[in-house]
Amino acid sequence: MANELNIAAIPQTAIRIITNPAAFFREMPKAGGYIEPLVFALVLGCLAGIIKAVLTMAMYFSTIGVMALTSIVLMPIFIAIGSFIGAAILFVIWKLMGSQESFEAAFRCAAYITAISPITAVLGVIPWIGGVLGLLVSLYYVVMASVEVHGISAKKAWIVFGVIIALLCLMSMCTQYVAKRALRNAEMTNKSLQDYLDQSSKNMQKQTEMMQQQMQQQQMQQGQQTPQTQEQMQRQLQETQRQIEEMQKQIQQQKAAGK
Repeated sequence: MANELNIAAIPQTAIRIITNPAAFFREMPKAGGYIEPLVFALVLGCLAGIIKAVLTMAMYFSTIGVMALTSIVLMPIFIAIGSFIGAAILFVIWKLMGSQESFEAAFRCAAYITAISPITAVLGVIPWIGGVLGLLVSLYYVVMASVEVHGISAKKAWIVFGVIIALLCLMSMCTQYVAKRALRNAEMTNKSLQDYLDQSSKNMQKQTEMMQQQMQQQQMQQGQQTPQTQEQMQRQLQETQRQIEEMQKQIQQQKAAGK
């Protein structure tokens, strides 16, 4: 029955979609409710989130890796919401291409296409081309759904969705380029700031050494100084040393913040 929810069958369903999408979409019920495909999308979303978190932490065991744990929670939410949004977008495109199917059929297609989300999660960790590869994989399954469920010719589906995916690939590459360039600029700015702080510390140390030398010269020229004068010079020296220590603490804090 289409309305029965069989969670145990989700792995077999996912494998069938991945290995033989044409047969699956050809036999897929076009109606029967939203719960079953939505649960399928949520389960696959959780799996994709776990895979992404593990791979990210393995490659970048740092703050980025720890933050990737949030994808375990966020990924299924994004996929659940994305299934409806994606279905709405696909529904409009398929209607413009001549489909006579309902929104429910479009939603079921979009939800079951999430079977490839664990694959795209693995591809997504590849720098630069990971997102592009994920989009290209998605293209094949969208075309299969277009042909088998919506009765659109394969040629028309490949052309229309091929152009759309090509634009999305271009946007993905441009976004990554801009993000990496901004990261490089931030690193250069941080390095310049650290160099400036280091140089400032060195300059203050040199000034302290010069003051000490001047004090020693004055002592030699003036002979024995009064206790009051010696105490005043000692206070000046201690104040200078305190400023140096504060500057060094600021430098260490800046370096720690930049890591």
